[in-house]
Amino acid sequence: MSKVILITGGSSGIGKAIATYLSENNSFIVYGSSRDLNKLVNTLFLPIKLDVTSEQSINECVEKIIKDQGRIDVLINNAGVGITGPLEETPNVEIEKHFKTNLYGPINLIKMVLPHMRKNNSGLIINITSIAGYIGTPFRSIYSAGKSSLDIISETLNMETKDFNINVVCIAPGDYLTNISKGRFHSPVIEGSPYQLKYDSSLKKMNENITKGANPIKVAKLVNKIIHLKNPRKKYISGSFLERFGIVLKFILPQKFFEYLVLKLF
Repeated sequence: MSKVILITGGSSGIGKAIATYLSENNSFIVYGSSRDLNKLVNTLFLPIKLDVTSEQSINECVEKIIKDQGRIDVLINNAGVGITGPLEETPNVEIEKHFKTNLYGPINLIKMVLPHMRKNNSGLIINITSIAGYIGTPFRSIYSAGKSSLDIISETLNMETKDFNINVVCIAPGDYLTNISKGRFHSPVIEGSPYQLKYDSSLKKMNENITKGANPIKVAKLVNKIIHLKNPRKKYISGSFLERFGIVLKFILPQKFFEYLVLKLF
């Protein structure tokens, strides 16, 4: 039977690339979600409405797919937003909104999908995290915290679901050419703030890195490969050589020296 796949955040960027590539190259039944169905017109995959910050919306989305297809074989938690700013100056309301999307959303989707996967004694959950979840950089503390949390949840969940033949995999992308910077919440650069100069400079560097990012089709091809593997690895890193090597350096260099390198870059 064709696998039934649900991808969150399917209207743009990595999510759209994954949904389109899987639809083009397989006989899968692929659902790509968005809060706004108008953003999912003329797609190769099946559009479905989903707001990952709403438990009701999550329930309705999963129940519709189960009603129409009888199962969900693969869940890809991709929907996410960015956030930047000095921790001291980042509004709590924005921090809470961020975690609702990037962390609580995936958790609630997993909780909703797991009973159906257990019933079928098979399943695959792919959580899109970030290299930022491994390497903290200035003024991205909240974003890194959310991605790091999702990574460790995936690691522990994989052990919990092993008896049910359910694999939980993380993919940590680096900088890819997406529109994440447009939807990212930026704490304003406050005139006279002790963080003003360094934050302003770091923000420009972050946005510059995105514009030089790789084509998200690279992540889509990796997802396709993982879906076809019987025993996929639990963690995959997808980024430039420097981004991947940075993770290695973090674990072999003295902390103070590694921090010095990060500050020089950002």
